[in-house]
Amino acid sequence: MANHTESEADEDQFEDAYENIPVASQMDLKSALEECNIALSLFLNNKFSEALDLLRPWSKNSMYHALGYSTMHAMQAAMTFEQQDILAAIGTMKDALQTCQRFRKKNSVVESLSHLVSKQESDQLTEEEMHAEMCYAECLLQKAALTLVQDENMINFIKGGIKIRTSYNIYRECQQIVQMTQDRVKTDVYCQFEGGIQLGIGAFNLMLSLLPLRILRLLEFIGFSGNRGSIILFYSARIKILRGDFEVAQAKFEECIEAQEEWRQIHHLCYWELMWSNSFQQQWLQAYRFADLLCKESRWSQAIYMFQKAAILSMLPEQDIEKTGEKVEELFRQVEGLKQRIAGKSIPTEKFAVRKARRYMSPNPVRLVLPLLEMMYVWNGFAILGKRADLTENMLVTVEKAEIELQKNPKPVEYQADDESLVQLLKGLCLKHLGRLLQAELCFNQVIQSEKRIRYDHYLVPFTFYEMGLLYKQQGHNNKARMCFETAKNNYKDYSMESRLHFRIHAALNSLKNSPTSTP
Repeated sequence: MANHTESEADEDQFEDAYENIPVASQMDLKSALEECNIALSLFLNNKFSEALDLLRPWSKNSMYHALGYSTMHAMQAAMTFEQQDILAAIGTMKDALQTCQRFRKKNSVVESLSHLVSKQESDQLTEEEMHAEMCYAECLLQKAALTLVQDENMINFIKGGIKIRTSYNIYRECQQIVQMTQDRVKTDVYCQFEGGIQLGIGAFNLMLSLLPLRILRLLEFIGFSGNRGSIILFYSARIKILRGDFEVAQAKFEECIEAQEEWRQIHHLCYWELMWSNSFQQQWLQAYRFADLLCKESRWSQAIYMFQKAAILSMLPEQDIEKTGEKVEELFRQVEGLKQRIAGKSIPTEKFAVRKARRYMSPNPVRLVLPLLEMMYVWNGFAILGKRADLTENMLVTVEKAEIELQKNPKPVEYQADDESLVQLLKGLCLKHLGRLLQAELCFNQVIQSEKRIRYDHYLVPFTFYEMGLLYKQQGHNNKARMCFETAKNNYKDYSMESRLHFRIHAALNSLKNSPTSTP
């Protein structure tokens, strides 16, 4: 209630301040920016007429008033799509371009784009001339949009495209001006110019990332060129991964890597996704290649990267491992020494990897069973793999081979129950995603029944109760599902990744709140 009263008081003060604004008798750049900021506040408070009334008197003599006045008309045209509003907006935009043109440097540095802006030319530009370039570019871009909206014929498309290209080139030239004038005294007016250019370049990159490829090709035909902002490419590829379209995702991640070299961290994100995408398809050598790149280039978590690389290699036959020149046991032994602490705390997944890798520290190491698939589960990868029945079926075959091998060649007694339970959990996950729910339930029950025999991997039982709950929920047995979730939440503590499971349980219980109660 207090906040509401406070906001009303602020609005009253704003209205009083607006009523007391004197009519300006002169208009320098700083005053223009301040007055246009007031007009923007009026506009955002739905006081459209007042905003236009404030801007109109100087719209033919101030570049920012011209830009603001024409922009508001353009927004009206965009909202109504009425032909008369579009024509009126085009008219005000033409006037705005003429007003901005008067403030631009004669023989403007962007009139001819055959050369780069020199340091000397940049230093000679006044702040008013800098802002004039930016305002002109913005007006040109908006006029291009209005041209395309007015009539979607090819002539207007070409005209609009040329205006977009010119606007973009002006922004690029202005960006160079910013880079070359970094030693300049940073006045408020200069900072406004710098921020405006960064916003404009960012908006262009975002716009380009959203355009269909065929439109980009047409723009390139008329001389406009640009690559997608790489972050957008990354997220579009990530969406493909989540949908199980791994082949298309891999091509997009490769494109994202090629799009830029400046932010190597984005490359590392792509390597991580490519490592998992290849792992889902059991393309182990390709997955190893990206895990190796992460080990060499990224500093995020060397312990996890090293464990991942060793785990991937352990999925390969001995002859293939030898070709890589790597020794799996040595890689696992390095994991513990790479563990880091952030703000005095260890990363849970690093602690998990270190604990699993300790098997290789003894003189007679006991090999881990399916460590890569175990980490796949830790990173919630089976939910993604499950989108593809063909790949899930292939993974089930791999798990069943490990199951048979474990039966033929048992591990030392202290590890046997742990490894058997892990295999049953992984097998149950594959079966669940393949729709073989009864068989999945049998696998999960085997893990739960082995609880007292498990020596090290105590996380397996509470996580299996959680998976059993999801299995019941999938079948509409919500009471049974809730019991499993509550058991996992309340009956177990001090196991690996406990917090992670509690987050998942919390989400699962919330999803049951609005579900109808079912029969057992």
